[in-house]
Amino acid sequence: MKGIVFTEFLDLVEDKFGIEMVDKIISQSNLESEGVYTSIGTYKFSEMLQLLKNLNQNSGIPIDDLLLTYGEHFFSVIESSYAGLLATYKDPIEMLSSIENHIHVEVRKIYPDAELPEFIVEEKTENSLIMIYKSGRAMHHFGLGLMNKTFEHFNSTASIVIERIKEDGTEVKFLINKN
Repeated sequence: MKGIVFTEFLDLVEDKFGIEMVDKIISQSNLESEGVYTSIGTYKFSEMLQLLKNLNQNSGIPIDDLLLTYGEHFFSVIESSYAGLLATYKDPIEMLSSIENHIHVEVRKIYPDAELPEFIVEEKTENSLIMIYKSGRAMHHFGLGLMNKTFEHFNSTASIVIERIKEDGTEVKFLINKN
């Protein structure tokens, strides 16, 4: 997992809970990296799982809710670092439907070893989108947070429903209807 995902997560934890919480969840975890991350480094996903689990235990906030908030936070990174990419889209449905064939292609140019989730468009209309998310990491609520902020970026709103295809969350269906 790319380091930027870790550095931004810890920034969010510090912003929302304070530096003491950052120190606490790092010290409660058994991290090969010892909690020292660089944005361009690559780290084991198990480290993110430990940090999330410890934040959940210390805050009482469900992991899916933490991932949703983190996805919403991470969109600001995309806005500031990839404004040109966002500017190529006129509409949130258009942008979301191009995750796999455009956005992830661009991400792989920057981070060739990135392990990205797969998004398969099943159905697309002007105001709706049905996509399948597949990832062994089961971080679909992170994706939901990014989707929420995508609509906000385009001064729009949507109803987004998640249907689990696999019980463990490694495969879900997003039913997106623009309001």
